[in-house]
This record gives sequence, structure tokens and C-alpha cells, in this order.
Amino acid sequence: MEETGFGGLRIEYDDSVLRPRPWTVRQSEWAAELVAGGPDGRLLELCAGVGHIGLLAIARQPCPLVCVDVSAQACELARRNARANGLDDLVEVRHGALEEALAPPERFALVIADPPWVRSGRTGDHPDDPVAAIDGGPDGLDVARECLAVARRHLVAGGSLLLQLGDRSQVETLAAETDLRLLEVRQEDGGVLVHLAPPR
Repeated sequence: MEETGFGGLRIEYDDSVLRPRPWTVRQSEWAAELVAGGPDGRLLELCAGVGHIGLLAIARQPCPLVCVDVSAQACELARRNARANGLDDLVEVRHGALEEALAPPERFALVIADPPWVRSGRTGDHPDDPVAAIDGGPDGLDVARECLAVARRHLVAGGSLLLQLGDRSQVETLAAETDLRLLEVRQEDGGVLVHLAPPR
């Protein structure tokens, strides 16, 4: 087990999960801004891993958070990290596939996601990362597409999605496939952050 700082939080992780990347603090900060300025409701984090992005968001702007991940070990670490940072009263962690972990009527004010977005043919470029945590399929977008579909069904009116991807070409591909509105794209050191919303 290892521990790292993340925007003022202490986050535990191990070699079965993706190590928190410092640049993704900016996804947390943007999420906190969107929670503050958006509709009332819960925050949903898909592909939550050890929970660091969602936890930092609600540390900055408190609101209920539901974390979903397919890895049982990641979920256990997310629960531990919520407790260790005094946020467990706000956090529910669910282990399971993205859509299966949510009841059909559930709605959220904001959905955030850091899905695996490395193209399958390039996972070897990241030998220190668990393949399951980074492999996004042939174009790196298989899980991102699932995140968009879940968000489309589970956002409240006026809600939105904050998604992490690898590069702008992936943003362009997704934008051409979905009716979600592309509101803003921010280029960061390690990837891109994408803000989307349902059609009006």
C-alpha cells in the first residue's frame, strides 16, 4: 500500500489500481465549481478508482457523492480514503458495472468520470499502470461512451458531465457521435477535460 498527496487530501492506493495523477486535481477543482454553480443534487463519479477526484471535489464544495467502479479493490480503497479524509458521511461507494450500479430513477446534478482512455495498441507505453485501468479499447473510447450513455439517462435538468480524455481527437470523435452539447474543452498536462450537457 502506498499513499500520496492530492490537492491537500491523503490518498491510499496500491499496484492494482491507477496511481492518482497530480494534474487531475484540476478536474476536481472544475467539478467543485460546477457543483457550486449548478442545480441542487448529488455528484456521481463513474470509473472512480480510489475516489480521489470526487473526494477532492466535495472537500472543496460539499455535497453527497456516489462513487462507482467495477474493481472491488478500488472501491475498498475509495471507502478508506473517504474515511481517512473525514468525508465518509457524504460518500457512498458502489461496486459494479456503471449502469448496473444505478437504479433507473436516480438522478444527479453532475457526473464526473476518468474512464480508461488509452488506445489498446498503446497500453504498452504505460508499463507501470494496470492494463484494466487504462485500456479504453481500439480508439480509447469504449468506456467513455458508456459514461456518456449513463450521464444522458441520470442527469437532472440543468445537469452536466465532466469527462477526462486523452486528446482532442477523442473529443471530436465523441462529439460527432452524441447529441450531448460540447460546452468547453480544457487542455491539461496529461490529457483533456471535457464539459458536456444534454440537449436543451
